[in-house]
Amino acid sequence: MSDREGALSPMLLEVLVDPVDHGPLWYFAERALLYNARTRSAYAVKNAIPVMLASEATPLSAAEADELERTLDQAIETGGR
Repeated sequence: MSDREGALSPMLLEVLVDPVDHGPLWYFAERALLYNARTRSAYAVKNAIPVMLASEATPLSAAEADELERTLDQAIETGGR
């Protein structure tokens, strides 16, 4: 993503929560995904639109989730605080 093209707006990030547990998510702009650390699942962001359907969530392996959790400093926490 060049120049954060397709990045989610700050206003959207303030209110965006997981559709299942209604808790905050971690937004990784460079990976174009939203991560739920509680359920170890990810939601895709396509063309600056988060795909927030529970049925579209991708379950992550322990290794994938651990990698994301090690890089939370590169992510933005969404709403639900």
